[in-house]
Amino acid sequence: MQKNIVILISGGGSNMAAIAHAAVQGRWAERFNARVAAVISNKPEAGGLKIARGLGIATAAVDHREFAAREDFDAALSREIDKHAPALVVLAGFMRILTPGFVAHYAGRLINIHPSLLPAFPGLHTHRRALEAGCKVAGVTVHQVTTELDHGPILAQAVVPILPDDDAAALAARVLTQEHRIYAQAIEGWLAG
Repeated sequence: MQKNIVILISGGGSNMAAIAHAAVQGRWAERFNARVAAVISNKPEAGGLKIARGLGIATAAVDHREFAAREDFDAALSREIDKHAPALVVLAGFMRILTPGFVAHYAGRLINIHPSLLPAFPGLHTHRRALEAGCKVAGVTVHQVTTELDHGPILAQAVVPILPDDDAAALAARVLTQEHRIYAQAIEGWLAG
């Protein structure tokens, strides 16, 4: 049975593009009968949608601003995702907090990437917070999504040293290179396991 991967984005889609390229380079179709079936954004103007279309991946947008309630948005988003019968739903810079019902619907097949070494620094502004705390290292975590924000079983982590002259932007750029590497590795591990 085909293992369809649906990737959710809100912005430029660099992690999505890294995953899509890894799927081709890693021969996921041949090795795991898996493919990136669709990229869906909560922002119709998200640059990642154009990148996905350029890669030949189906795209859709479900604009969260058109819904009065979070539950209504999540229901519409689920309907769009479920058109692709996903084996795995990948949050790749998807900047929405999901409802418990949404998380339950995709339990065991919903993963996220977070730019810190969880459980440290869940939420926003992770790089600034790590610098303010005087951390010597930062990093990135791929984890299964639960109803608790930025928690859930950890699938992969990568450590990035904090350099003496780092600011949040410099640290974020170095962390992003590791995000692109480990997210695809974690998905491949999930497909193989």
